[in-house]
Amino acid sequence: MQIERSSINSNEKIAHNIWEMHFNSPQIANEYSGAGQFINILASDSWNHPLRRPMSIASVENGVISIIYKIFGDVTLSLSEMKAGDFVEIMGPLGNTFTNWKDDSYPVLVGGGVGLAPILNLRNECNANNVAHSIIIGARLGKEHFLAHKPDKEIYLTSDDGLIGEGGTVMGPLKRCIKEINNPYIYACGPEPMLEAISKFSINNEVPAQLSVESYMGCGIGLCQGCAIPRQNGKVKDHSYLQKYSLVCLDGPVYEAKDVHIG
Repeated sequence: MQIERSSINSNEKIAHNIWEMHFNSPQIANEYSGAGQFINILASDSWNHPLRRPMSIASVENGVISIIYKIFGDVTLSLSEMKAGDFVEIMGPLGNTFTNWKDDSYPVLVGGGVGLAPILNLRNECNANNVAHSIIIGARLGKEHFLAHKPDKEIYLTSDDGLIGEGGTVMGPLKRCIKEINNPYIYACGPEPMLEAISKFSINNEVPAQLSVESYMGCGIGLCQGCAIPRQNGKVKDHSYLQKYSLVCLDGPVYEAKDVHIG
């Protein structure tokens, strides 16, 4: 793990309320292990926002890291106002990675909201390793999409308003994909209701799945205990905190669906 003051290369709006930032971070890039890892970014030196914000890594290439983010509040708004040549302080890389996607299984990649960043990262790694896969991206609004809906190329988009791709959630195309392929393995990141639905589907249908869990966190290194998530272990005693809960920043963010409780 490194703490690095990084210069911004570009910061552009790529869809409605969705931004992509590239910044030079060679030290962190040098320790990067793979899709699923994240960084903690300090967007401002102001005491109004003293905590870093976790951001999934969307790509790493030649010492340049990218993130994809949505404007939710003051911090992400301040990020969107930064220009090329500005600096941000980054801590990372943090967390674990998606696994088994190079094996004999067929990866089905599912992203929702800003959870698409690690999924796009994994897609790039699949392409670089010639691993056949399908990708499904969901959004609340069609105008939040920046990819093209191409079912003939295994790229499926959904939107709640039905303006781009299929109307509804990612579960429709996901269930169809699972029926049509051999040895499916789901890789997902997105809002909690989406992950909860995928987790239940995975467990009930005995389809393996890895979930990248989004969580608020204050430190990113296990001190604040703010990112605890319940483990799927009903046998532990009530007082056994470390067996009942997992810390997303240290043990995750990627978990097997069978290992944690979502929702």
